[in-house]
Amino acid sequence: MEQSTWLEQLVEAALEPDLPICDPHHHLWDHSANRYLLDELLQDTSTGHNIVSTVFVECSSMYRAAGEPAMRPVGETEFVQGIAAMSASGQYGATRVASGIVSHADLSMGQEVKAVLEAHIAASPNRFRGIRHATGWHESDAIRNSHSNPTQGLMLDSDFREGFSQLAPLGLSFDAWFYHHQMSEFVDLARAFPNTTIILDHFGGPLGIGPYAGQQDAVFATWQDSISALADCTNVYFKLGGINMKVNGFNWHRRDLPPSSDELVDATGPYYEHCLATFGAQRCMFESNFPVDKDSCSYSVLWNAFKKLSRGLTVTDRAALFHDTATRVYRL
Repeated sequence: MEQSTWLEQLVEAALEPDLPICDPHHHLWDHSANRYLLDELLQDTSTGHNIVSTVFVECSSMYRAAGEPAMRPVGETEFVQGIAAMSASGQYGATRVASGIVSHADLSMGQEVKAVLEAHIAASPNRFRGIRHATGWHESDAIRNSHSNPTQGLMLDSDFREGFSQLAPLGLSFDAWFYHHQMSEFVDLARAFPNTTIILDHFGGPLGIGPYAGQQDAVFATWQDSISALADCTNVYFKLGGINMKVNGFNWHRRDLPPSSDELVDATGPYYEHCLATFGAQRCMFESNFPVDKDSCSYSVLWNAFKKLSRGLTVTDRAALFHDTATRVYRL
């Protein structure tokens, strides 16, 4: 069954449709069997929730076909800058797509990465905000390493850290993406660079496949202990979402019917609750991670789950989670 047909089997009306939302994590790409560009994104964001702005996060999309290899990722910024300009025209509705842009640069280049970072800034002086160099690595063949082909222990590597040191002087942030067993490496990195704004994507990647299949309680306990070490790292912010991917092991994509918002809350709620209790709403933001999480649930259902998860919080805290933390951290 096609993904769209499968998702259409369960439709929920958007709760609190006027609540302003900044979606701080989505992708745009044109793969042979999977096109997700402005039209496809707007089909999702136009399902009843008030998505006022978004942040694009790198996905190896539209790299330059020629030129110095280190500079080819700048093509992604050029591509998204054009999409953002289309959205800013108002011709495609009120949502301002890609108000912030997070692209890729190879930090293992050390100080030489500065030229790449400056090229990104030149390609989008009004929207480029930072980079993501994904470091997800695992020895199991059942777990795919990140698309940036990282080596083991990359966050501890001296060349990587020399490249990382170039971000703060240029006013750039870092989006982190790795797997939960690497949390101690990330904590060490965050403490080594207290003046660099770091956004941790997808809860720090709690795994539920390969050697972790069927071990959800054990994974949660390990994750809970390890992520709590970030409580005093006030330079680190948290994206609450991206936990419905296949790698997380909830297997929503294998069901006859997609999950409801209540089912998402029941299955993943403890992750949200722990982050909010430990770090507070001022350091947290809800994210869609679309279209990756679209393998598991619809956009409207996902944001309904976020709204249900946050019902007991104050108006100020909810505003932070849905909009204010993201716009502040990404300087939108």
